[in-house]
Amino acid sequence: YISLSGIVTFRKSEELRDIVRAVPLDRILVETDAPYLAPVPYRGKRNEPAYVRYVADEIARLRDLPPETVAEATTANFFTLFKHAQRPLQS
Repeated sequence: YISLSGIVTFRKSEELRDIVRAVPLDRILVETDAPYLAPVPYRGKRNEPAYVRYVADEIARLRDLPPETVAEATTANFFTLFKHAQRPLQS
């Protein structure tokens, strides 16, 4: 597994974006690195968990996938890797 943070949205991170394109989607996770390394458009500000969406959106853009596909895949990857984590209740 590889976990990606806001760095993937940085202009000078082309090598990392190449890795995103190459790694199988079933091995990708997303993370915040909070309180550091906020993704664009919040770069330079305090990072927070809500910004993980921008990381997933960038992965979707790089792989030419709908953001929902990346969200579903990274969520499934999390629960595959962390088998004891409990899924939130559905409303």
